[in-house]
Amino acid sequence: MLAAITVGDIAKRLSADLDGAGDAVIHAVGGVRDAGPGEISFVSLPRYAADAAKTRASALIVTRDWAQPVPCPLLRVDKPEAAFAQVALWFAGPSPVFAPSIHPTAVVAPGVKIGPDVHVGPLAVIEEGVEIGARSVIGAQCYVGHGVRIGEDCRLYPQVSVREYCVIGNRVLIHNGTVIGSDGFGYEVDKQGVRTKLPQIGVVVISDDVEIGANVAIDRARFGKTRIGKGVKIDNLVQIAHNVIIGDYAVIVSQVGIAGSTAVGEKVILAGQAGVAGHLTIGAGAVVGAQSGVTHDIPPGAYVLGFPAGPQKDVARGYAAVSRLPELRARVADLQKRIEALESRLS
Repeated sequence: MLAAITVGDIAKRLSADLDGAGDAVIHAVGGVRDAGPGEISFVSLPRYAADAAKTRASALIVTRDWAQPVPCPLLRVDKPEAAFAQVALWFAGPSPVFAPSIHPTAVVAPGVKIGPDVHVGPLAVIEEGVEIGARSVIGAQCYVGHGVRIGEDCRLYPQVSVREYCVIGNRVLIHNGTVIGSDGFGYEVDKQGVRTKLPQIGVVVISDDVEIGANVAIDRARFGKTRIGKGVKIDNLVQIAHNVIIGDYAVIVSQVGIAGSTAVGEKVILAGQAGVAGHLTIGAGAVVGAQSGVTHDIPPGAYVLGFPAGPQKDVARGYAAVSRLPELRARVADLQKRIEALESRLS
């Protein structure tokens, strides 16, 4: 953890081109709008030029071709956001270290297989038949159900629940409050409208290198498996229903909901608050815009928006037309008056 470093030394560490003096001392990082003297920030997009022009930061990390006026030294790099993240880590406090141990208040069933250097935190509950791989961390108050398998180098933050027989791969990171393997939403309805619960006897399988945010719910399959592919990144407050398949390296942003038995292809991006109906296929590499409602299959590589979701360019033109409706309404009213005046003269 650094207490302070000069702008010039930061430039050397980042292999950045320095525009301006390098003697200012940096002791913290901040956003371009709120950073002050002694702090460094970054901008990567031209739309933040106005903020950059007014910044009080002592230095800014920018793209190599940045041409907008800035009142402080510039560090020019290929990827400003990545470089800034690196600098931020220099000033961050050390990550918590969890010593290999089982806390005396944890409840661990007989016969549980725990690999070397595993940490089990206070008040965690680990049921019979569980297997936990080497160097994994099970945080305070986590629940790990019967027969669950957790791979190596995983971290479950406090109050994560993993229900019975689910499988978690290696290097999986699950944030606070998430539930893996909750029952799918499945009921049979009789003629009187009374719903009877259908058994949810499948599991959830999470592949390697997945990160799952806080308060996410991933339902177990009705039968078979709900699958999360390798390298998938899931934001907070996401709902993934029973028998959904998420392809490798997909990104699912906050408040997305995916209904049952839908297949999401690899490298798909589902932006915030998008809703996806059940039994659909979203092709590899597709992008679903924020707050979109997907009611039909999406082809690979498509960029869709709106409700019902359609091609982004078409929907954007529609949005633009809607924004002009007051103007168009006034013009129609004016034309109607002119027509009426002409008709009155001709009659």
